[in-house]
Amino acid sequence: MTPKLTKLDLDILKLLQKDASMSTAAISEQLNISQSPCWRRINRLEQEGLITKRVALLDRTVMGMDVVVFATINLTGTGRQNLMAFEQDIVRHPEVVECYTMTGIWDYMLKIVTRDIRHYEDFVRNTLTESPAIRELHSHMAVTEIKNSTELPLDTQL
Repeated sequence: MTPKLTKLDLDILKLLQKDASMSTAAISEQLNISQSPCWRRINRLEQEGLITKRVALLDRTVMGMDVVVFATINLTGTGRQNLMAFEQDIVRHPEVVECYTMTGIWDYMLKIVTRDIRHYEDFVRNTLTESPAIRELHSHMAVTEIKNSTELPLDTQL
């Protein structure tokens, strides 16, 4: 069940989504509220699980990670054991930054980030396809990044 959020809660969350390093003092100043109630609200949002963690977002291109691939995967079988084995294996690979189960013709979609095309090829040939659970893998190379955001659309919550 989604906790009841006020406009002030949403405003705090919007600010933290843009910059999680903002101090409580800076947030309270921007929202024109006192610091103590602001801190209590942030603490409550954390306790309720709306804020799960605060991280630094790195620029992958500055880090030399130029290739983004969306890989669609079908497994050899879709029994519970096969699904669990694949999922336990896939979370171990740092190149896989996102993994989703899918409806339709694919079992999974992965977002994979690598240094270059050779690194991706090596990862596929020597890591992914080593899994006996994978029957079929299709790579979809991202060419131009148009939008990449971690911010949820909070304006739709009230």
